[in-house]
Amino acid sequence: MSKKELFIIKRAKELVPGFREGFSRFKQQIVLDQMSPSLLVNYGRYVAHTALHFGKSPENISVEEMNLYLYHLSIEEEYSETFFKFTVYGMRSWYRLYGLGDEALKMPVIRKKSPLPEVLSKKDVKRLIKAPRSFKYRFILALIYSSGLRLNEAHMLKITDLRIERRQIFVRNGKGRKDRYVILLEYIAKALPKYLSQYNPKEYLFEGSQPGKPMGNRSMQHLINEARRIAGITEKCSMHTLRHSFATHLLEEGVDIYSIQSLLGHAQLRTTIVYLHIAQVLPKLAHSPLDTLYGFVQKQK
Repeated sequence: MSKKELFIIKRAKELVPGFREGFSRFKQQIVLDQMSPSLLVNYGRYVAHTALHFGKSPENISVEEMNLYLYHLSIEEEYSETFFKFTVYGMRSWYRLYGLGDEALKMPVIRKKSPLPEVLSKKDVKRLIKAPRSFKYRFILALIYSSGLRLNEAHMLKITDLRIERRQIFVRNGKGRKDRYVILLEYIAKALPKYLSQYNPKEYLFEGSQPGKPMGNRSMQHLINEARRIAGITEKCSMHTLRHSFATHLLEEGVDIYSIQSLLGHAQLRTTIVYLHIAQVLPKLAHSPLDTLYGFVQKQK
């Protein structure tokens, strides 16, 4: 957790009766449910905000009080959608922890928005990867784009996860705690010895200033922001944009949607299908397979 997040939770523990014990129980349940540690951060700080606002532990706050609070946040304080969303999710989890399932069900429904992903052209990806002066930063951008890794997957990638002979990268504990293999491009495999000898990482492939510790997510995001600035790219761009671009470009090159789903580690095909709305795929004329069987029509590539 960041210092700011720790401060909010610490204040709630000190000032709100019962919150310290409740938060300990909350943390234990998240671990037992094998949920992501990031959920403890996201849920914990917003529940702590709520506890500080009411001056009492969350299980003692009624749904009516919560709805008025959320209305106030939305209309008068104009808090972000993220604040609203994680406050609701956090309070639902806290209510259930104390056997208040009915209260959890009465919390507002979060309407999920489904905007199309931001995608760069191949030309812009090339400019972006070329932009940093540091070979390390160019290597990071090239590997993430070439493999379609999520930011956190790249952040936690270990040297031993690279299967050089098989030209594969082993992704351990991806989203949903699932392992998978992704592509280790020939270009990346050939550049790897130079990268390792020049930067000498100890355990994680991308390490920061502290040896043996992974490079921070914020540092990696700063890296792509700087590369975008140098390259003169005006579109919004994040590490996740490289993942979206990877999937879209594969689709445009004729790779089937099921293979892309596997490479991205999507549990549901509908998550991958969104790229069909972005990819510039040329339509193919419908014809009977009998035509190609007897050579009346040439097979379309």
